[in-house]
Amino acid sequence: MPTLLDLSHTVEHGMITYKGLPAPIICDYLSREESRQHYAEGVEFNIGKIEMVANTGTYIDSPFHRYAHGKDLSELPLTSLADLEGVLVHVVDRKSRGITREAFKEVNVRGKAVLVHTEWSQHWRTDQYFEGHPFLTKDAAEYLTDQGVKIVGIDTYNIDDTTDGTRPVHSTLLGNEIPIVEHLTGLAQIPNRDFRFFAVPVKVKGFGTFPIRAFAITP
Repeated sequence: MPTLLDLSHTVEHGMITYKGLPAPIICDYLSREESRQHYAEGVEFNIGKIEMVANTGTYIDSPFHRYAHGKDLSELPLTSLADLEGVLVHVVDRKSRGITREAFKEVNVRGKAVLVHTEWSQHWRTDQYFEGHPFLTKDAAEYLTDQGVKIVGIDTYNIDDTTDGTRPVHSTLLGNEIPIVEHLTGLAQIPNRDFRFFAVPVKVKGFGTFPIRAFAITP
């Protein structure tokens, strides 16, 4: 039987995903207690409310996140988000923070979802998560683009070096309509064999980023 592997962080009240951005506020819009006055005896419902920035939890970036005229979430084809053949690239034994094209040279990435496993997600919800994270270099992004990848995901704070204001990886990938998934987790669960990857956001017009329930299916 196929196995479903959850690769997403849980979105929780007060959780910080990206330093400097506000945490989500999760509360009741209509509590169960308040709802009882609207229904028959013994019947109750909860309607929740969440206030959050788009960059919360495990999320996907569409071209509109970087480019004003790029495709937004509502314009991303499902063929770029769901049931994608995946490949896992392990870069846990790094000599530097920057992950170059050399990490991908021995892997067939054409037409695939490329997930970069760095083990950085072990620092989630700690101060360490925000400092010194691994990232892809510009030449890695250019190589993946040239090789025709479908989507690129990583289990770190940012796919770019946050000290570089040009954000070359976002600029390169999103400029070529290759979505980016950040803050993945649990990539070690994926065996080194075939898997399918899913990263589908809510279909929101005029939004470039949104949380997803990323997951993989292995045979």
